This record gives sequence, structure tokens and C-alpha cells, in this order.
Amino acid sequence: MLAKIQSYALNGLDGYGVAVEVDIHPGLPGFDVVGLPDTAIKESRERVRSAVKNSGYDFTARKITVNLAPANTKKEGPVFDLAIALGVLVSTEQAGVDGGRKPLAALNEYVFLGELSLSGAVTRINGVMPMLIAAREKGVKKMVIPRANANEARYIRGIDVYPVSTLREAVGLINGEVAEVLEHSDVVLGQTTRASENLKFVKGQYAAKRALEIAAAGGHNILMIGSPGGGKTMLAKCLPGILPDMTEEEALETTKIHSVAAILDAERGIVTTRPFRSPHHTTSKIALTGGGPAAKPGEISYAHNGVLFLDEMPEYPRASLEILRQPLEDGVVTVSRAARTVEYPANFMLVASMNPCPCGYYGSATHTCTCSPSQIQKYLSRISGPLLDRIDLHIEVDEVNYDDLTKETDTESSECVRERVNMARGIQTARYVGSDVHCNAQMTSEMIKKYCALDEKGEKILQNAFDKLGMSARAYTRILKVARTIADLEGSDNIHAKHIAEAVMYRSLDKAVK
Repeated sequence: MLAKIQSYALNGLDGYGVAVEVDIHPGLPGFDVVGLPDTAIKESRERVRSAVKNSGYDFTARKITVNLAPANTKKEGPVFDLAIALGVLVSTEQAGVDGGRKPLAALNEYVFLGELSLSGAVTRINGVMPMLIAAREKGVKKMVIPRANANEARYIRGIDVYPVSTLREAVGLINGEVAEVLEHSDVVLGQTTRASENLKFVKGQYAAKRALEIAAAGGHNILMIGSPGGGKTMLAKCLPGILPDMTEEEALETTKIHSVAAILDAERGIVTTRPFRSPHHTTSKIALTGGGPAAKPGEISYAHNGVLFLDEMPEYPRASLEILRQPLEDGVVTVSRAARTVEYPANFMLVASMNPCPCGYYGSATHTCTCSPSQIQKYLSRISGPLLDRIDLHIEVDEVNYDDLTKETDTESSECVRERVNMARGIQTARYVGSDVHCNAQMTSEMIKKYCALDEKGEKILQNAFDKLGMSARAYTRILKVARTIADLEGSDNIHAKHIAEAVMYRSLDKAVK
């Protein structure tokens, strides 16, 4: 008898339907899976065999052929275990039958996802949320998933989700028994990323803290340059505490990536805090961008809608840094492999730190620099001009003196700064309503022309800076975006000369690094 069970698979973050066809016929005992399965799917033969037996059913000694259609796409992972096992049971008339004779027509209404353990338990799989969203968009009404994935599935409306714990529960479902439908939940917003540091504990560094606030308010990339021990890393760790609240759309987008990458918190089931990723400087290019045989996402996609922090940026291989150029410009990263090409979202804030020279003390008031001019230039040139152009703010982090360290006066906390950041982001959300732009850093050329008009004084300041620093056209537009954010923090509708002057100050390292 031939049985056909509906399942789902992923290509990147895009889901597509897979028909699991199970045919059992006379012949020498065997169990073959075709349709470009990977090793994990081929090994499902043993998992299914044991799960069926240990669930109290008979496993046929006849020839079993399983086809995963469409047969011309590579299938990966153990997500089809449950569908294959049900196909075997339906083909042998141990499941999905009415009165022992007719297959239930309702069987075709369900899509089945799940990995099987040898005991017959249905265990957690990766990528449930993107598959649910894709299935809903294709008109699927009912989906059966592992109970362990229920927490991430409950946030998707418009599709009935049936969580099961065992193979026997899934059999009961298709036999017409009353089944539990997952109760949907609303996404709880208003939770910022958990920060490991608070700005109130940062002594001195008033200019750097101001730049950090501007970066958070407009979604701008920032580079901090200073001697060792000045507080660059501590400032970066404070950034999550002042980032604006995630929207529901951002939360679902980020959760989809983390679900596919198997880094999603199973208990929470959704990402409501902005990611903060800090890969080591030995991280490979593939680990950063994504790739491998399965074309999985990488660190820059894990940081989507959050922060990618590169500590001691020049220590990263030049090739690894240069691959950031395209995602910083487009907000997506394209992973191309022999078997497939996948596009992942990568809209993140880049926060980087570096020393001013190899020894770290060039320009220090308390230490003597031992580097030659050629060594300094070689060190700075590890960050290319095109990459530097894509970083909106360059800020010098000075050494902290003893008086600042021992001063008992209270400084502004991250919570106070975050209130201003949320206010500025609210202005930007209202300004760009109806578009795909959510913050000033994402403005298009048309939006820059519309929202970044300058008066005569502001134009003169920008022209002088452009000529003296030898700026590129990209650096020019970055200054306008930063000035727009500074104006938003003040609640100003127009960009004034003082906003332009402050924005230009954050590009003063362009000439030195080039």
C-alpha cells in the first residue's frame, strides 16, 4: 500500500512542502530513502524501526521505499522521522484507518514535523518557527510538531498547531482522537537586552558615552579608538542596556534565525532582547557570514536587529573584515555554496574597538609609544577605507585620570539614557511609517534628501569638513544620518549647524586611518 504524508523543510529561512511517500511491497526486507537525503535522514531508518517497535506496533519485514518529493532538492536533518514512521504505519494499516479499512481523508490536512527517539518519543527539532510561518503563508491549516517546540510555535497565529510527545499521540491524532491545540500567546515586548554593565559605573568618558547614545538612537555603527584600559570594552558592554525596545516584527525575525541555528532558548521560545554577539578574533569567515554544506547562518545573522561587537578589530583577518562590507550596506548576507544559494538577514549595529598603534600608547599622556610611524600606519591600514566609510561614528576613548576614578558623584544610568533613545526611535518610527526603514541609519538616498535638508551655515561646515578630511560620498551621507539622529535626540524637526558640527567631529579619524 502507498501512503503519502505531508511534511516541511527549509532552504535558509524559506520553508517549502515535502511529500513523504512510503511504499511497501513484497520482496526482500529492506528500507530505502530516496529524494536527496543527507546522512541524518538516511539514519532515520534505524530510528523509525526502533520507534515503531517500541511504541507497540509491528514493523513489516517487506520492502520499504520512502521518497521525499520534490526529489531534486537536498533534504537535511531528522525533521522527517515522524512523517516516515506514520507513513509506514498507514501503509501497513496500523494507523490512519477508519474501522480498519479506509484511510482517513483528514490525514492530508496535517503537516508532520519531528525527530523520533528509539523509544518512540518525538523530540525537539530546529527551525519550527520559519516552517510554521512559511506553511501558514502557503495555506496550511494544521501542523503537528514536537511538544518541546511548543514555546516558539505559540507565537504564530493563523495556523492550528498540535504538539505531540510520542509516536502513539500522533497516531491517535490521525485516527480521529481529540487532540490538544496549542494556545497562542502574545509577544511580550518592552524588554531590552540584558546588559552586563551600566553606564553609571563608567567613570569619565563623557564624549564616548554621548557617542554611544547617538549610535543607539539611530542604529549607527561605531568605532572606539583608545589606549588599553581606557574602557572601550566596558562601554561596548553597556550598549545593550540603552538599545531601544524590539518590535514584534523584529522579535519574530530574530527568532527565526536563532531557531534555524539551534541557539534559541527553548524555555522562552522567542527572542525579545536584542542580540549581542562578540565573536573572537580567530573566528573564521564562514563562522561570521554563515555557510558550510548546509549553508547555515553565521554570527552576523545571529546579531540581526542587535549588535555585533568586534573587540580589537585590527586583530581580525583582513579577509574576515572585508566580508562585512556588503551586509553593512545592504542589511543581508548572501551565502553561496555548490548545492544552494541562501540569503539571510544581517541588519546589525557594528561596534568595534581598536588601539591607536601596535603598542597601544600612541598619543597617550602617561605612556610612551614605542612604535615607528610606518608601524602605526601599517596597523591602522588593517581597516580599509571602504570599511571605515561604513562606520558612522569614530570616537577617541581617552585614558581615565585618578580624579575621575575616585569621584563619588553619580553619573547618568543606562536607564535614563535609554529613555531618550526610545524617544528618538519613536520619532523615527513615525517618520518612516509605511516603509521598510526603522531608524536613521537605514535611510535611503531619497529619504536623506527629504529629511536631512541643511541651512546655509550647516552646508558651509559640512563642505569645509569634506574638503579638509578628503571624505568620500558615503562618508558625506553618514554625517547627514548622524546629524539627523542628533537632532532627533533634541526633538528638533530641522538639522541645525550645531548638529552638523557634532556629527563631523565623529568622522575626524577618517584621514588618520586612511
